[in-house]
Amino acid sequence: MRKLLVGASVIAGLMAGTAYAQETVKLGYIDPLSGGGASVGEGGLKTYQWIADEINAQGGLLGKKLEILPLDSKTNPQEAVVQAQKAIDAGARFITQGNGSSVAAALSDFVTKYNERNPGKEVLFFNYAAVDDSLTNEKCSFWHFRWDANSSIKMTAITNYLKSQPSVKKVYLINQDYSFGQGVRKLAADMLKQKRPDVQIVGDELHPLLKITDFAPYIAKIKASGADSVITGNWGQDMALMLKAAADAGLQVNWYTYYAGGAGGPTAIKQTGLQHKVFDIVEGNPNTAVEAAQKTEEEFRAKFGVTLWYPRAVNEMRMFAKAVKEANSVDPKAVALKLEGMTADVFDGGQGTMRKDDHQFFQDMYVRSFGPLDPGAKFDEEKTGWGWKQHAKIAAADTNVPTTCKMERP
Repeated sequence: MRKLLVGASVIAGLMAGTAYAQETVKLGYIDPLSGGGASVGEGGLKTYQWIADEINAQGGLLGKKLEILPLDSKTNPQEAVVQAQKAIDAGARFITQGNGSSVAAALSDFVTKYNERNPGKEVLFFNYAAVDDSLTNEKCSFWHFRWDANSSIKMTAITNYLKSQPSVKKVYLINQDYSFGQGVRKLAADMLKQKRPDVQIVGDELHPLLKITDFAPYIAKIKASGADSVITGNWGQDMALMLKAAADAGLQVNWYTYYAGGAGGPTAIKQTGLQHKVFDIVEGNPNTAVEAAQKTEEEFRAKFGVTLWYPRAVNEMRMFAKAVKEANSVDPKAVALKLEGMTADVFDGGQGTMRKDDHQFFQDMYVRSFGPLDPGAKFDEEKTGWGWKQHAKIAAADTNVPTTCKMERP
């Protein structure tokens, strides 16, 4: 009799577990939570935890709780695939990642092949920050959606801005040695040749990804080249440590970057004294955002003590919730079909659209620089007393780069 009771209790426990699983939608967050990319990975995780709380406070996803599963990619493609399988084994049918385009490529390939082998158990991959062009061109997948502007969009915005900056004459290119960094260097060279043929590229360097602890030798080369400006796609500690080395060397040049606003970047910029000489290209700016976004920014900073670096992650998750509601389903294929072509309000104001052809999101973009806060501006960064100032707005229509994607749909 005791065996029967134990057996019944085990079965009941399993059934309860199954019922709980059915009441929870799990999303695997796969990004660096250790090593050189940990600071940006932790910042992203806070954003997803925040937006999950918002969605759950509004009733969840069709009444189901949204749960974020933090998983450490270690900025390693093979490790990321291992973590994706762990997420699936834990019941996740949605994963998200952003830091490292080589990681994103591995995840997109893994998810696409997994779905081919497991019809009816598909997984959907949301990309919030990996911007290598190939992911929405030759490597595009029905099961991959990207909310960040791809590298071509960002470089188009930067080089369009440089057309109005005649003082820029000599440019040094320095980037991380992997698919994304290699793409940035090529885009910069090609677009400068087209839009600013008078500009001389005086240096072009690639360095190991998230391995360099002292950028002094690289800064010395930039200084010796006579460059007046640097273009870089560096992110994470590779951005912050490079700017710190520039400060130590007293290098006074303009920096045109993708990710100077990431963890440690603002502090390093302040240390250099490069007042409004470090620029980045972003989808939003806390000091010029709409009132609702500024309110969220205040609440986020009060809770976590850091800026909300990833408005695009908020866009991603709100569109995810909208797609679930419109599909009346949490099935990944049904959600994907609703996301295709979707237009939605974006975090900082205005609207954006997920292009059906390649699953690339388009919205207004902004060029901004870092320096002392303007009168009336609310938000500084990393307690520096400095903040971001908007210089140019690029309408979504003007960022609509073509795609070579030939997507196979299920």
